Amino acid sequence: KMLPKVVDELEPVSSALVFTNTRSQCELWHQALSEVRSDWRIGLHHGSLANKERRVVEQGLKSGAYKVVVCTSSLDLGVDFSPVERVLQIGSPKGVARLLQRAGRSGHGPGRVSRVTCVPAHVFELVEAAAARDATQMGAIESRPPYNCPLDVLAQHAVSMGLGKGFRKDELLREIRTTASYKDLTDGEWDWLLEFLSTGGSTLSAYPEYHKLQVTNEIYKVKDKTLAQRHRMAIGTIVSDAAIQVRYLKGGRLGSVEESFISRLYPGDTFLFAGKALQLVKVNNMVAYVRKTKAAGAVPAWQGGRMPLSSELADAVCTKLDAAARRIFGDEEMRLVRPVLALQEAWSAVPKNKELLIERIDSREGAHLYIYPFAGRLVHEGLAALLAYRLAALEPLTFTWAVNDYGFELLSREAPPFEEALGNDLFGIDHLGDDIMASLNSAELAKNRFREIARIAGLVFQGYPGKGKTARQIQATSSLIFDVFQRYDPENPLFKQAHAEVLDRQLERTRLYSTLKKMQAATLRITRPERVTPLAFPLMVDRLREKMSSEKLQDRLHRMLVSLEKHAEQTVVS
Repeated sequence: KMLPKVVDELEPVSSALVFTNTRSQCELWHQALSEVRSDWRIGLHHGSLANKERRVVEQGLKSGAYKVVVCTSSLDLGVDFSPVERVLQIGSPKGVARLLQRAGRSGHGPGRVSRVTCVPAHVFELVEAAAARDATQMGAIESRPPYNCPLDVLAQHAVSMGLGKGFRKDELLREIRTTASYKDLTDGEWDWLLEFLSTGGSTLSAYPEYHKLQVTNEIYKVKDKTLAQRHRMAIGTIVSDAAIQVRYLKGGRLGSVEESFISRLYPGDTFLFAGKALQLVKVNNMVAYVRKTKAAGAVPAWQGGRMPLSSELADAVCTKLDAAARRIFGDEEMRLVRPVLALQEAWSAVPKNKELLIERIDSREGAHLYIYPFAGRLVHEGLAALLAYRLAALEPLTFTWAVNDYGFELLSREAPPFEEALGNDLFGIDHLGDDIMASLNSAELAKNRFREIARIAGLVFQGYPGKGKTARQIQATSSLIFDVFQRYDPENPLFKQAHAEVLDRQLERTRLYSTLKKMQAATLRITRPERVTPLAFPLMVDRLREKMSSEKLQDRLHRMLVSLEKHAEQTVVS
């Protein structure tokens, strides 16, 4: 629906960047713009495209050859394209710093102004756009705290330093401690890491491939040529699902997609990638061979595509909603969203500062509990699991849940003992870490996290070019090492790092803790709407999306929207 307006915005400019938050969105918007304006030269740029493809687009931007380039964060940092006049952000930027960074890609030149236009994907993203502008004006920009002593990265760095002339233990330690992440690295941790890299530690000492560093005259070096070659090919800390190279059957490389996507396709199926409609011919040795086609197809999905709302932007959104609850609509965006917020107020309530809105709705599916802490989807994943665990401890119930940046839904067949749970400190922070790990499949989460740690630390070899290992093979190897550490070396720092990262990165433990403190201090606003509210509707859609095909989901959503619009008209009339 926003495509015509985006085209109108781009029409008068000579060069523009259109940012999307995910690679899938990037492909879709490139296709959509190319279809309606085939007379424009439109480029595509994201991290899964081949270097050659990206370099062509970058050179074209610098020379002014492209009118529009649709891109992701791959063009966020470290680039300067003077011809760029405008920047558009599709969907919420999710963070103030990210929005400012993207705005700064335009207006490079004396006296020129950097400008970004937000294109909302749904009505509440109008609120986020207005909130981001306010946060920018107030200087509420996110900080980026460094990771604390990630030993997998340090292991990779130490081996890299051993590839050349080698290093002395104390000299490298002094250098490492000058960095923010490792300023608190202890002598014991450093000694353990060097011992582990030299001998494989107590559990992997029998395997020569883990004897990476050798010490001669107090100099640590990598002397085995095979180990050195493997390490050079694996350098890097950005990990993802095993990548399948995409190549023309007769021609060059286009880029890579994740194995999990290609594994769902059969020869003859079509998909959209690198701005082209492609037909899968065959898959061989981690390479997908394709040919061009005119038929439309699926768009690859990459893991980690959904970014959480930052704390600063979430606070700004809450301030906007608090003003709306007090009938203050000072911005054009808030005036546009006023009818939807009026329905939210009529059917339930608009969240206010220092209040926690909780909606309880009964339907044929069961008892729905909607809670809106506005803390971002990662925190809400942890909260949903935590509260479901604590409620089920009082009364045996099975819950399904859905989360987004505003809140989460808990659904059970029978009404949960919510009032009793509130009396039993439902939002309590005592034993928080233990309760979170008990509420989730903590061992499986840590094992999945360890797969990334094992890759970065060099415990898992991903294969030679053209003969890469599959995701299943890499998972099996890392899982085996994880199980060995769990059984025979539970104090292994890399093993413990996996468990810590589940809490700190995957569930944002610090932010989750502060969110629970806010929920404890907040005044509870518990409503019992007769139907799904505007805030609850996206949560219900996310839950249904997980268990229904796209066709059935579209039919279900159409019926739900017709019903909601009918009730909305009746509410306006009354």
